Amino acid sequence: MKILIASTPATGHLNPLLAIARLLVAEAHEIAFLTGSAFRARIEAAGAKFFAFPAGADFDLRDVLSVAPELKDIPPGLDSLRTICERIFVDAVPAQHQGLCETLQHFDADVIVGDNMLFGVLPMLLRSREIRPPIVLCGTSFLHWARDDGAPNFLGLPPATSDVQRQEYALVASEYDANVDRPVLDRLNKVLKTLGIGPMSVPLFHSVVELADAYMQLSVPSFEFPRKFPSSVYFVGTPPIIPGQVALPPWAHELDGSRKVVLVTQGTVANHDLGLLVGPTLAALSNEPDVLVVATAGGRSVKDIPGAIPSNARLASYLPFEWLLPHVDVLVTNGGFGSVNQAMSSGIPLVTAGMTEDKADVNARVAWSGVGIDLATNVPSPDAIRDAVRTVLNLPAYRMRAKRMADEFAGIDTRKEILRIIGRLAADRQVSRRAGTIMGHQDRRMR
Repeated sequence: MKILIASTPATGHLNPLLAIARLLVAEAHEIAFLTGSAFRARIEAAGAKFFAFPAGADFDLRDVLSVAPELKDIPPGLDSLRTICERIFVDAVPAQHQGLCETLQHFDADVIVGDNMLFGVLPMLLRSREIRPPIVLCGTSFLHWARDDGAPNFLGLPPATSDVQRQEYALVASEYDANVDRPVLDRLNKVLKTLGIGPMSVPLFHSVVELADAYMQLSVPSFEFPRKFPSSVYFVGTPPIIPGQVALPPWAHELDGSRKVVLVTQGTVANHDLGLLVGPTLAALSNEPDVLVVATAGGRSVKDIPGAIPSNARLASYLPFEWLLPHVDVLVTNGGFGSVNQAMSSGIPLVTAGMTEDKADVNARVAWSGVGIDLATNVPSPDAIRDAVRTVLNLPAYRMRAKRMADEFAGIDTRKEILRIIGRLAADRQVSRRAGTIMGHQDRRMR
């Protein structure tokens, strides 16, 4: 089977798709991978053939400001959300679509697998399925689907529990629609018109969930606000961490169980200022003799971590999570979806603090599901972090809930589910192709 994997050029989207690529390569499938040039070495190391997006989509979202420099001057809020949607996602659609079409000319894929923010697939999804490969999208963020209580996504609002709250959410949703969804959809429809497609009436983020031939949500049902989803949505757990990407740190032997281990990370995107969470966490736990604080800089130098480094802290630019997570008692994170799901699948409770990108909604789910405490801010104080970490360490309910979540992850055979879904769609396409060939032969004989 020939499978084209296409990813938004951002680490949080690329990592799970690389893990899926490794599963498919191990099954002897032929894999091509389309993404930004900056990730070529990682793609080829996974055994896939590399293709780069053309100009207009060939960027590296580890440096978001290189793509949308205006974000530097826009504070978090509806204006920044709209700008991100327009500049990073909608404006890349023509180049992403061009890259997909050009790659298919060289690599006749049976299936396309992409991440849920690769909106360059929309022109294909809006055309007849008979003239394109089936498209499987992977939910690398919370499930972007309409909520029963009317609340918009991306604002971190928990499920409404009263009519009054629903009325409040209706007002928020109206403002969100006027300032984000409608202008973004207008911009998208202008882009689609240049490609001879559209218009669409579904909001940008909902569109791919609705239109994908299959949508593999990389999580479990208990981490998602309850509501009815399209029949194409499958919860498949979290892909395995790619092993051996980073060597063990020289202090690995210190994680011997003699002290509680608190891991803090700001991921690989929202880590331009490690003083937002990593620095305050080190300060918060500096006088806790029973705690060892492990901090990763998400690829940046550890010298970028501000403030004094306490004696109970251990630092690294990157860390091998497949080794580290079994030793961790609490994860302090700004709410990267992949990291949160990896922690839950290991039964690790969380303390979260992040409001940018999709993090407000991810962290709202952490609190709602009972697996941790959401501080609901980008700039938590050391006191707030210390109190939350101590609460999670001292109250068994958080670890018990995280353990139940881990059991739910363990109940899903992620590898088997991914192979089943992709294999079924590929088989359906082969049947359609054979039927088309037979019909073509019959037409020629009748003529």
